[in-house]
Amino acid sequence: MSARATSGARLGAACLVLYASLVLGGLLESAHARTIRAGPGDYVAALRDLRPGDVLALAPGRYVQGLRVHGLQGAPGAPITIEGPARGAPAILLGRPNANTVSIRDSSHVVIRNLRLDGRGLPVDGVRAEADSRFAHHITVENLVLVGFGHDQQNVAISTQGPAWGWVIRGNVIVGAGTGMYLGGSDGGVPFVGGLIEYNVILDTIGYNLQIKHQRGRPTSIGMPPGPTRTIIRHNVFSKANGAASGNFARPNLLVGHFPRSGPGADDEYAIYGNFFYQNPTEALFQGEGNVAFYGNVLVNTAGSAVAIQPHNDRPKRVRVFHNTIVARDSGVHFQGADDAFGQRVARNAIFAAQPLAGRDDGGNLVGSQESAARYLVAPSGAPGAGLDLSWRPGVGGVAGPALAIDDLPDSRLDFESRPRGDGDVGAYAPGAPQPAWPLQLARKPAPLGPRRAETDGARASRIVRAWTSPAAGR
Repeated sequence: MSARATSGARLGAACLVLYASLVLGGLLESAHARTIRAGPGDYVAALRDLRPGDVLALAPGRYVQGLRVHGLQGAPGAPITIEGPARGAPAILLGRPNANTVSIRDSSHVVIRNLRLDGRGLPVDGVRAEADSRFAHHITVENLVLVGFGHDQQNVAISTQGPAWGWVIRGNVIVGAGTGMYLGGSDGGVPFVGGLIEYNVILDTIGYNLQIKHQRGRPTSIGMPPGPTRTIIRHNVFSKANGAASGNFARPNLLVGHFPRSGPGADDEYAIYGNFFYQNPTEALFQGEGNVAFYGNVLVNTAGSAVAIQPHNDRPKRVRVFHNTIVARDSGVHFQGADDAFGQRVARNAIFAAQPLAGRDDGGNLVGSQESAARYLVAPSGAPGAGLDLSWRPGVGGVAGPALAIDDLPDSRLDFESRPRGDGDVGAYAPGAPQPAWPLQLARKPAPLGPRRAETDGARASRIVRAWTSPAAGR
């Protein structure tokens, strides 16, 4: 064995020992973990004393001093958890002037869940990893309802402005924010790495439902993984049916930027699948560059276009667009400006639009006009929650085409309903399947998200939002 190989083996063994010691330390800490119960009058003091494995259980009520997650260090297997009631009357964090409602700084292995956040129309963010934070990693933001963060397009429901990695953003409902999620710094200098964004509903934002910013580099000296890593965006609802900005302020529902052009992180990838995109009167539903796999999604935009793969701050590189079902007024998949050295594929999509494909067609796509969709799909012109159904009519859905290299991607052989698909299938739905279990509505996809997750039914989550945002809610 060479000296370099020996050195590498020793380094690898040392890393394994270090990781095992961290996990063991976390398990030992969790053996002494506490559940601390607090209310609006004493929760601020309780925050300061949290240790790995502790649970801070907030009572129902109105909390007016925000939530400062500053310097809180959980451990692998023993996170610090801050939670509201899983059911019944909520713990409500109210926006306050000149301070973000949940402020995160220099913290790791923290879970924040089962809370209601109301920005009260103030120029503040909901959850924010602050710009002066040295790091915020392995943070879980789960089962929050966020309203009242729409003072301006620059106000964000969930934002990371410091170096962030290992985040899980799951099961949240965001209504009427300036921007739903904005992850990373505007100049590309603050990366968001290795995240999991799933089962969220983001409705009626002024700007993006979700943007993940481009990355100029990867500061691995602070513990950020050098890559290759994958950020997964799955089973979300992205809708800009109401309240979207126009002109120079118009934004897609979802935009993902490029990874570092070279060095650590250059081989990272986005896997974006199983999402429902609905309406955008001024921009495409999805825009991407860099390394992107976009598959198994359902997209409806009767006011504009669906997918734009194009340069933003860099160029599209390794891009795969397959097994999506698209109904759009204008463009279905528009592909331009890619770096051919990395390889791209657009295949096995079902696209019904005035211009179904532009710039690339690798075969096996079923294309037609928006009006022709009714010959193939059950109910492509209905409204969400009122009959919209883009699954196949009986007897259609299979198209011959070239083989796809997709087995490196998560759930790539499952359809929009998480059912197995055949090699010859086209579009987001497997043909001949029963009635969809997740109707196309503006509510969460039902899914088990852990033993403590509340409101697993998407319709119930939608009812909560309607009640919370109504004038009678008494905020």
